[in-house]
Amino acid sequence: AGVGAGDEVIVPANSFIATALAVTYTGARPVFVDIDWDSCNMDAGRLEERITEKTRAVIPVHLYGRPADMDEILEVAGARGIAVIEDASQAHGARYRGRRVGTLGRSGCFSFYPGKNLGAFGDGGAVATNDPEVARRIRSLGNYGEREKYHYDTIGYNSRLDSIQSAILGVKLKRLDGWNDRRRRIAALYTELLAGKVATPAVSGDRDHVFHIYAIMVRDRDRLAAGLREAGVGVNIHYPVPIHLQRCYAHLGHKSGDFPLAERASAEELSLPLWPEMDDETVSFVAEKVTGLLR
Repeated sequence: AGVGAGDEVIVPANSFIATALAVTYTGARPVFVDIDWDSCNMDAGRLEERITEKTRAVIPVHLYGRPADMDEILEVAGARGIAVIEDASQAHGARYRGRRVGTLGRSGCFSFYPGKNLGAFGDGGAVATNDPEVARRIRSLGNYGEREKYHYDTIGYNSRLDSIQSAILGVKLKRLDGWNDRRRRIAALYTELLAGKVATPAVSGDRDHVFHIYAIMVRDRDRLAAGLREAGVGVNIHYPVPIHLQRCYAHLGHKSGDFPLAERASAEELSLPLWPEMDDETVSFVAEKVTGLLR
């Protein structure tokens, strides 16, 4: 997108750190925005106040598999000529108002880390775009910056997706929608069993959540997590330290309280087990353990 040294790119304070690192790698500065509590995604209503004359792009993250508020983000960014680059690394196959995420901005970025909804047998990723120039540049950057064999116009990377990973992903892609449907059914059962006991993920009719992560919010998160692990339930925390408070970004000068909702999510979020082959009995077992430990 032409982002470089001296530029700013707006990212949510609640995400995996790779979202911000991508900005830093270009020489630009990540500018954080707080989240909307119900979705845990970038608060589109706060986007405009973070824009400066140096802003060149915004990266909405479809966190946990739930699409961000793309209409408002695209409207605010588009009015100022700011590129929108979707981080869809947790939302393979999700739809926003009928359209697949990753197809709404100038480009959409996907991770094929093995644990993703569409995961390879190793590391990998892809970029989706309708812009021929973006596609040309991505292909070049991923192949050492090559224009044609042994001719290099830019400083690129060795970042090609190898053939074995491509073959595996090609087979799995055909099953993605079915796996996502099963994830939604598991999430619905969790939500039914945990209703009134903990804060469960919000869903919306116009946003097709694919539940890469089933994230509950609970005040005494660490005690609950310890109890579940002791009971043999594998849980995780996404993410215990928000990006703006990570040591590697201390030079940006942020402090506790700057993005209170992102910080609250870091203190309360707990990810329950969810994978497409999980049976209803196992879901009920996990929900029963959660309920028992909350009493």
